[in-house]
Amino acid sequence: MSLPPPPPAAGDPVTPEDSLGSVTPGDWATGPPSQAQPLLRQEAKGEAEEGEETGVQGAWGKGTAEQRRRGWGEAAEAPAAEEGQVEAGGAAGSASPAGGAGGGPEGWRRLLAWLRRRQPQCCPCAAPLPRSAAHCCHGGTKMAALAYNLGKREINHYFSVRSAKVLALVAVLLLAVCHLASRRYRGSDSCEYLLSSGRFLGEKVWQPHSCMMHKYKISEAKNCLVDKHIAFIGDSRIRQLFYSFVKIINPQFKEEGNKHENIPFEDKIASVKVDFLWHPEVNGSMKQCIKVWTEDSVAKPHVIVAGAATWSIKIHNGSNEALSQYKMNITSIAPLLEKLAKTSDVYWVLQDPVYEDLLSENRKMITNEKIDAYNEAAVSILNSSTRNSKSNVKVFSVSKLIAQETIMESLDGLHLPESSRETSAMILMNVYCNKILKPVDGSCCQPRPPLTLIQKLAACFFTLSIIGYLIFYIIHRNAHRKNKPCTDLESGEEKKNIINPSVSPLEVFLQSFCKLGLIMAYFYMCDRANLFMKENKFYTHSTFFIPIIYILVLGVFYNENTKETKVLNREQTDEWKGWMQLVILIYHISGASTFLPVYMHIRVLVAAYLFQTGYGHFSYFWVKGDFGIHRVCQVLFRLNFLVVVLCIVMDRPYQFYYFVPLVTVWFMVIYVTLALWPQIIQKKANGNCLWHFGLLLKLAFLLLCICFLAYSQGAFEKIFSLWPLSKCFELKGNVYEWWFRWRLDRYVVFHGMLFAFIYLALQKRQILSEGKGEPLFSSKISNFLLFISVVSFLTYSIWASSCKNKAECNELHPSVSVVQILAFILIRNIPGYARSVYSSFFAWFGKISLELFICQYHIWLAADTRGILVLIPGNPMLNIIVSTFIFVCVAHEISQITNDLAQIIIPKDNSSLLKRLACIAAFFCGLLILSSIQDKSRH
Repeated sequence: MSLPPPPPAAGDPVTPEDSLGSVTPGDWATGPPSQAQPLLRQEAKGEAEEGEETGVQGAWGKGTAEQRRRGWGEAAEAPAAEEGQVEAGGAAGSASPAGGAGGGPEGWRRLLAWLRRRQPQCCPCAAPLPRSAAHCCHGGTKMAALAYNLGKREINHYFSVRSAKVLALVAVLLLAVCHLASRRYRGSDSCEYLLSSGRFLGEKVWQPHSCMMHKYKISEAKNCLVDKHIAFIGDSRIRQLFYSFVKIINPQFKEEGNKHENIPFEDKIASVKVDFLWHPEVNGSMKQCIKVWTEDSVAKPHVIVAGAATWSIKIHNGSNEALSQYKMNITSIAPLLEKLAKTSDVYWVLQDPVYEDLLSENRKMITNEKIDAYNEAAVSILNSSTRNSKSNVKVFSVSKLIAQETIMESLDGLHLPESSRETSAMILMNVYCNKILKPVDGSCCQPRPPLTLIQKLAACFFTLSIIGYLIFYIIHRNAHRKNKPCTDLESGEEKKNIINPSVSPLEVFLQSFCKLGLIMAYFYMCDRANLFMKENKFYTHSTFFIPIIYILVLGVFYNENTKETKVLNREQTDEWKGWMQLVILIYHISGASTFLPVYMHIRVLVAAYLFQTGYGHFSYFWVKGDFGIHRVCQVLFRLNFLVVVLCIVMDRPYQFYYFVPLVTVWFMVIYVTLALWPQIIQKKANGNCLWHFGLLLKLAFLLLCICFLAYSQGAFEKIFSLWPLSKCFELKGNVYEWWFRWRLDRYVVFHGMLFAFIYLALQKRQILSEGKGEPLFSSKISNFLLFISVVSFLTYSIWASSCKNKAECNELHPSVSVVQILAFILIRNIPGYARSVYSSFFAWFGKISLELFICQYHIWLAADTRGILVLIPGNPMLNIIVSTFIFVCVAHEISQITNDLAQIIIPKDNSSLLKRLACIAAFFCGLLILSSIQDKSRH
């Protein structure tokens, strides 16, 4: 599904501001750049932005909102200087088929025919070589490159971003229909699945079918069972279940005393009472005990767990007469249990199988065949105890499935091992407590949460947007038909009516919210409605490291030359954000936060995102000196738009998506630091070196403030507990979580700012060699720095891998994480050849990393990152492929929607912008008022 990005698994972060594009200066203002991509073609966005002096490229490239509106990501023409060279290459006088072949099978046939006809030569002017030597020439390499480029064009021709999104939409509709039909046919009560089905993940982790099981802590169990009375009635197996249940409340409870008698337990502080009543047979004694509870004057237990059979088999030597008597007795007890079930939760526990090879001689008559017969009788009678309605007595049959996997570990062949009993007890706790405490990661037995007032208003707004856009679409289509080309009868030529191709901002606005409304409906279905299934995470080394190897291979395969070779150029930072985001996603879905070495390395990736935040924003302000309100509003809108929408639709606090608040606050810190008097920018500092000293004083003051807040928790909490900041940064009623998240990477943004200052100063003085293929420094210095960087990188990894205590390692992390970040930057940028290439595969994901980070909370992971979304049950590999495909398409579309809306909502004209800001302020005031009303109604 966190600080280390978890998205974070709910607890580890991932940053992203990067949908904002690159880390270099100009990009934050405009968004991700466009270029042809390896697998999916990225469409062009917005206008180019100035700022060449820092090596920053325009973030949007060519293309307008209208072009994106009409096609969701049509690919740009491949510039392909390399392709042109390849097509022109080869033997002199030979014609390449690439230009005329086009796409499809015909293109491949023409290419193969040309390859057969072609005589390989070492160079155009060389004499023909023998066939054996011809294969050594560079012509073969060129042909391989030609085939590779033609293959890439074939993929891009048939599989664009638009076609991928259409396919994702069709998949969502089909999956929704299938799940609706399944629930209608099999029922939608997840309690039944919890009590009757499931499987083991690994050795000891039980996974119920279609829902998630919460692991209750002592405090949670006491809170749920306060003033409750639970009764267990039955034989030695029920006694085992009783002990395991009590140990959830009090782990120190001892299994001692006479086993063949009643055993009481009471926690007076929590006012919880749990009793075990010894009734090893279903007979008159058990009937009388249950009958007493049915009387109106007697206090009834809130939960009754009953079951017995093995003693009847043992005492009567497995005779058929004993089975007949058992049927008669349970038939007489069933109406009493049904009566109790109207006011209490009643569970009948079926008999677990035995391991016959380990049974003692006096238990050999207890066979699995006999147990199955008794279980069939119990189920048949209990289900038929009510004629015209479903029985209220719940059959606890899941313990049979658990026992089938673990009975071999039994000491006597009859009683289950402790781990199996604990699982059954935890299932009982989930069945009763999930509907009371409503844990996020306990989706079993939880009803769908009711819609809040804000959610209802949001649904109305999106519905009106969809209706409004449909009206615009119909009007536009009718106008298009009226303006169809008409034929001149005299000349026979078509005359086209001239129409205005421009699209009104209102239409783009409605279209964007129309698409966003449909996407939010999918979010809600995945993580709030009970339509799709959810499962718990289970970590193994293979589930984390094998996908890492896969994406590494893909990233290396799709490599291209960079447009510029400066340090941390645009393509390189997109690549960096992309591979880090993919690693973080794998980290979250695999549940790798439980493995401390992986956790510590992911923490570095999170710190690296924040490092890029400091580097990128500082570079922009330092070089451009643009402290205008338009720039600030653009960045804040792009960072927060999706999160604000999700807070409304998913009914979650702003701090829940903690990394976006973290990046937002750090952006404002950087802005205030540099914008306050005296404003020091590069142009001013070039005229007088003393301004550099002034900027360093500003940075030193910032560092002092960071240290003060990091070690003054009280002051930090007082600042962010002030209204209305408290509404943004409180989680579960306090700001401790926010303080912890902020403190964990408190220095790395400052390190990014300082690195940007030093780098730009060295660049201005032409100390660095940033030409194509040139090492960054002289040969000796480059080799020395590379050696130091590699050693530092490995040293940090060894230290992180040897961590034994998460709290101690987290305490050191803020100070030492910059070591590995700087080591990576130097290793990646000192060699000229390394600076000259990048992975377009990783860069593509880097451009939508913000959306990927936020969307994973609800449509890839589940239960707010605590579990995994299951679209295709029974096939984990296919489920991951399909859900990932839909997830990436949705993230890409949201990125485009955000870019389009940013141009409408944040205009460049200051007077219009101030009016929009007034409207936005009014919107948030209304939102705060509605939120306060909702909070009061909940309490």
